[in-house]
Amino acid sequence: MSSRRTPPRTASLITLGCARNEVDSEELAARLEAAGWRLAEDGDAPDVIVVNTCGFIDSAKKDSIDTLLAAADSGAKVVAAGCMAERYGEQLAEALPEAAAVISFDDYADIGARLDDVVEGRPIKPHVPRDRRLLLPITPVERRRQAGHVPGHISTAAPPTGIGANVGTVREGEVPIPASGPRLMRKRLGDGPVASLKLASGCDRRCTFCAIPAFRGAYVSRPPEELLAEARWLAEQGVKELVLVSENSTSYGKDLGDLRSLEKLLPRLAEVDGIDRVRVSYLQPAELRPGLIDVIAGTDGVAPYFDISFQHASAPVLRRMRRFGDPERFLGLLETIRERAPHAGIRSNFIVGFPGETEERFAELVTFLQQARLDVIGVFGYSDEEGTEAAGFDDKLDQDAIDERVAALSELAEELTAQRAEERIGEELRVLIEEDLGDGGFEGRADHQGPEVDGSVTVQGIGLAPGRLVRAVAVDAEGVDLIARIKAGP
Repeated sequence: MSSRRTPPRTASLITLGCARNEVDSEELAARLEAAGWRLAEDGDAPDVIVVNTCGFIDSAKKDSIDTLLAAADSGAKVVAAGCMAERYGEQLAEALPEAAAVISFDDYADIGARLDDVVEGRPIKPHVPRDRRLLLPITPVERRRQAGHVPGHISTAAPPTGIGANVGTVREGEVPIPASGPRLMRKRLGDGPVASLKLASGCDRRCTFCAIPAFRGAYVSRPPEELLAEARWLAEQGVKELVLVSENSTSYGKDLGDLRSLEKLLPRLAEVDGIDRVRVSYLQPAELRPGLIDVIAGTDGVAPYFDISFQHASAPVLRRMRRFGDPERFLGLLETIRERAPHAGIRSNFIVGFPGETEERFAELVTFLQQARLDVIGVFGYSDEEGTEAAGFDDKLDQDAIDERVAALSELAEELTAQRAEERIGEELRVLIEEDLGDGGFEGRADHQGPEVDGSVTVQGIGLAPGRLVRAVAVDAEGVDLIARIKAGP
């Protein structure tokens, strides 16, 4: 009788969309390893490719479909997961026979078993999409459990290189009680000095243009101790900067009974040994309380960085979006931030061509941007999202008008953000080095620059390396990017 062991099955993960999806993929990776799967390395031919899709806007959906089709061409069995798979389920499975399975968020806790089914040819019935806002139970434990933070059943084997230890034997349907500390499960899929930390899942806002709450569910905050434990684990993996992500970070803690939870959590995260910088993303202007502004602007180790979701500036357009504010209020908020942190980084995204956006209301947005001095401006043209209230609005703009406004505002945004970068010449920066460019050059990001989309800083110096946080002085600007020299002395 042969004693040779069957080699573990292999899986590849492809992640599309936002940082929240990246965290989901790292949680899936840990669960797969806990179930005996091996993550494929470069050059491997995986048994299964899991594509963590994005279903936010039309371009993201197209990218998801193209990626699924390309993965199917590899010869591996392909599984669609993520937001698009959750949002369309059965419909996506019918339209995409190339995929071996389309799975729901509810399948994540047993992802190893689901991929076993795929390899063995056992059919997985695609789910019928439901409004996930209506699915969460009432009790806090049950809410966290269904959100995936406290699973009802899991293998007692901890992932070899992820977090998930201290879990005792669990019977079917029971909530596991850790031997010590919160139970976590995650495996890093990258090795850079920056990592996202997911504050919460879902969203309770009802913006008329957004379908996310329907497929991501109601807002569920993760307990602070769980977040701190994960932060400590990330620091042990060499992470120097934590980027806090959620659909709406300013709502953190409201379902835990404390609207000041984020204000209390940030200093504790900044004190985690090994963490040099904590950055918060996805802030709602209507919920940006003075106390939270003070903590972000004035806490050592917390980046004075404000990723504020304005979406527009004209009051009538914002009301139709079921949002709040106007140019005067928004400019007042920016003034408050800069009074507390004069060099704060501020970015925002804006939707152009929303139903009812007249030329006058578009001009209000243009004037606001000219006055706001934002570091980064994202511009998106409105498009109908099925299932949203705005999809049924009348007085929609034709596509040519939307395209013209997007082009005009994008050109203005490029000019304004380049001017804002030039204003920073001479400013002292704290730069986290992320990449060695060769020839003595290194690329990193200052406090005012978020990951990937907010520009970068290029510095030169001896003894620099990825993961180091250094002081530098901006000496030149190229668009939103800065060139800096290392500051000498204490």
